[in-house]
Amino acid sequence: MTTAVSSFESDEFTAQLERTLGKVYYGCADVGECLTTADRIEDDNYESWYDEWFATADAVEDIARQSRERGHGVSAREAFLRATEYYRSAYFFRRHDLADPDLHEAWKRQRDCFRAAMALADHTCEVVDIPFERTVLESYVLAPDDSGTTRPTVIGFPGYDSPVEESYAMLARAALTRGYNCLLFEGPGQGGTLYEKRLFFRPDYEAVVTPVVDVAVGRADVDESRLALVGRSFGGYLAPRAATAEHRLAALAADPAIYDLGTLVLQLVPEELRTPVLEGDPDADDALDEQLADPHALEYFGSRMAAHGLDSLGAYVRELQEYTYESEIGSINCPTFVADNESDRLAVQSHDLATRLTVPTEYTKFTDAEGAGGHCEGMGQSVFHQRLFDWLDETLGRPGSA
Repeated sequence: MTTAVSSFESDEFTAQLERTLGKVYYGCADVGECLTTADRIEDDNYESWYDEWFATADAVEDIARQSRERGHGVSAREAFLRATEYYRSAYFFRRHDLADPDLHEAWKRQRDCFRAAMALADHTCEVVDIPFERTVLESYVLAPDDSGTTRPTVIGFPGYDSPVEESYAMLARAALTRGYNCLLFEGPGQGGTLYEKRLFFRPDYEAVVTPVVDVAVGRADVDESRLALVGRSFGGYLAPRAATAEHRLAALAADPAIYDLGTLVLQLVPEELRTPVLEGDPDADDALDEQLADPHALEYFGSRMAAHGLDSLGAYVRELQEYTYESEIGSINCPTFVADNESDRLAVQSHDLATRLTVPTEYTKFTDAEGAGGHCEGMGQSVFHQRLFDWLDETLGRPGSA
């Protein structure tokens, strides 16, 4: 989605500024703070991007702490939430090197600010460790109040480049205001699971989601017959993939829906290199890796390679050929919400998946004209949430209706 909110000529910077502005609706960013930060940033300069967003985050966190010390809980919570988002934005272009101390500093501070905000929230938020293989996955279980009422529950998680805390604005807040519980987790390749534990993405996401569902159905405040799994961005592949094998779900949403990631990434490879790269030709790999000399390509592809534990672009392309559930689409057995978007280049498989599902399917295409153009609806988050949760209300029954 093209806007006039900044003077950036860099498409990357414009898109990421819009990403943060999309959280204003839920109180996780402020228009004035965002625009004055953008004004200080040198266009197309990753160091400047980090420094200025970090400076804003640090200043807003200081406001939050002062408000908390003076007993102004609402002001403190709001400022902690904004600082959370600004720290996340700061390190966005610093993710290709998992050992980067600036990455770790900003990521840890966004997590700390989020948890400080949750301690002051007008809803409950519990940090829960989910047993997973030989470790645990950190999660947040959020409920509208502390009554312990059994409710329908939405399970969500981040995508390729997000910490789990970003899912608060992208999913949880909208769920809570409508009376749903929300369980947010980060799996392999995401947030602290990647940065601290070095667990990398895996194509068989059912192996990740099933332990999460186990925890959800074991809770007295969760209606196990009304569980929904929502995947956004890269989650638009991961969630449907999980639903091909995890059949305790009552609803599924994918935004955008992706069933064959390997095909998408192969289109980014020069045509003459595609076959030799897939065959593992070392010369083809070397030729492809020459693209990483460009700092923008290094950050874009390098951050994704790092999340898979790989150091070769060719190896990354080959690994993504495993990220498909095309032959298992018919195994998804719950009603499904499929989001498409006229301005999201990753949404090219959404319509096809919607036509191939054998379950009740709600196909929705978002547009620029309604203010919801762009990846995952860009700055139109409330538009997305209205469509999603109206559908969930009708599919699961409104919270309190069972």
